[in-house]
Amino acid sequence: MTKNFHLQQEFSRLLTAAVINGSFRKALLNNPGAAISSGFGGEAFDLSADVVQRLSSIRANSLAEFATQLSEL
Repeated sequence: MTKNFHLQQEFSRLLTAAVINGSFRKALLNNPGAAISSGFGGEAFDLSADVVQRLSSIRANSLAEFATQLSEL
């Protein structure tokens, strides 16, 4: 499995969690770094500290905006 494929897989897990759970979605939009570090449903996101830091810089008002900025990282 390539590093890029793994990263895309983790981004997909992150967005899926945000789609299915309003509380996680709100946390992700308000403070991405904290939401990612907390994980979801007892599962951690396998992302490097560098990636979490880049994701923490995302400022979005909706999940669609978040996903757009995520795709630009």
